[in-house]
Amino acid sequence: MTPDGRRPPSCSGGAGSVSGRSPQGAERTTAALPDPGHRSAPEETPRRAPGPTEATAPAEARPGQGPLAGLRVLDLATLFAGPLTATLLGDFGAEVVKVEHPGRPDPSRGHGPAKDGIGLWWKLLGRNKRTMTLDLSTPGGRDTLLRLAATADVVIENFRPGTLEKWGLGWPELAAANPRLVLARVTAFGQHGPYAHRPGFGTLAEAMSGFAAITGEPDGPPTLPPFGLADSIAALTCAYAVMTALAGRDRTGHGQVVDLAIVEPILTVLGPHPLWYDQLGYVQPRTGNRSANNAPRNTYRTADGRWLAVSASAQSIAERVVRLVGRPELIAEPWFATGAGRARHVDVLDEAVGGWIARHKAEEVVAAFEDAEAAVAQVYDIRDVMADPQFAALDTVTEVEDPELGPLRMQNILFRLSETPGGIRWAGRPHGADTDEVLTELGLTEAEITALRTEGAL
Repeated sequence: MTPDGRRPPSCSGGAGSVSGRSPQGAERTTAALPDPGHRSAPEETPRRAPGPTEATAPAEARPGQGPLAGLRVLDLATLFAGPLTATLLGDFGAEVVKVEHPGRPDPSRGHGPAKDGIGLWWKLLGRNKRTMTLDLSTPGGRDTLLRLAATADVVIENFRPGTLEKWGLGWPELAAANPRLVLARVTAFGQHGPYAHRPGFGTLAEAMSGFAAITGEPDGPPTLPPFGLADSIAALTCAYAVMTALAGRDRTGHGQVVDLAIVEPILTVLGPHPLWYDQLGYVQPRTGNRSANNAPRNTYRTADGRWLAVSASAQSIAERVVRLVGRPELIAEPWFATGAGRARHVDVLDEAVGGWIARHKAEEVVAAFEDAEAAVAQVYDIRDVMADPQFAALDTVTEVEDPELGPLRMQNILFRLSETPGGIRWAGRPHGADTDEVLTELGLTEAEITALRTEGAL
């Protein structure tokens, strides 16, 4: 039992192995050690052994370890910010229980391409999570959720404001079941205000934050990203918010509510736009790949048809670039001394840099820029990412063994810790795979579980 009388969170006692990340980016593989004092979890998946050029890591991630081991998270959310928050916590050792509706699983299971009828996005989003089903709108589902909440540290939900309250699962009821609970509420517009009850997704946040208005070519329409940008930024923010709330709990002994509106974090990462408008009335226009604050900064096509990105945010880099492309006289121009000055003369700089790059192959350009210590990168698609030696050295895209699909390659955990690394213990599991196990651990009898199924709560 834990000091507050709860059962300790589970870790796997499987005989597989798990991944972690070292400061050097090396993979770590270690046999999973059984721990009879913890609940069971899906069998850990092995990772490939480090290659000959990879460094040996000083620390290894093992089942039940990681800096968040001992933390229990209930993931009630869907699409995508809430579930990704839980994934980020699970990557560093938290025990995550994914709670899905019996007849309406998380829609991410059906998003994007599938293999053998199995959604691949879910394999990433559902990693390190046990899965169970529960209809929270039924009396049995409500009561079971409150029992689960009493054993948890964090609940993550993204229903429209008022939905949990309608089911008798609002903050007063959850806090009564567990005064130390942190409830993370992730919605499009927050828990109050004129838009609070509107349906909303990350796309609306990308539009309303100002992101779309500044993205695209000057004479083109506002541009939305072809992926969940606002949701992903919100998930990173929510994981930080949850850890902040837990740190507060350590001091006060009481949990609290995290109210996160998806529209707000993306507005923050856009930078000082509100300040610029407040103080100067300035509204940033769309500039395509160019920057209003620096030049040269653009994408340029090479002689062999590749695209390269060049950035010269630092004065010294800008000087190296124009020397490299054979235009050192530009450095003496008064406007060249500041980023804003160079941005006002971007046509001159783009002609100089773009013209030189167009006469050379991509490999030659990259080599010349590296020799000159100037900043350049090829514009990659996913094929380039999967083959790049730097990503390979960092193990950025790693291999995970999956019982359903075999070896899978997916993004690794976000960062490397030298002493308490995280890791991918397993990929996303089937809908409801762990329902009976989780409820049995909660103390429900076989008859009670059967009754919940008869009611339709499971």
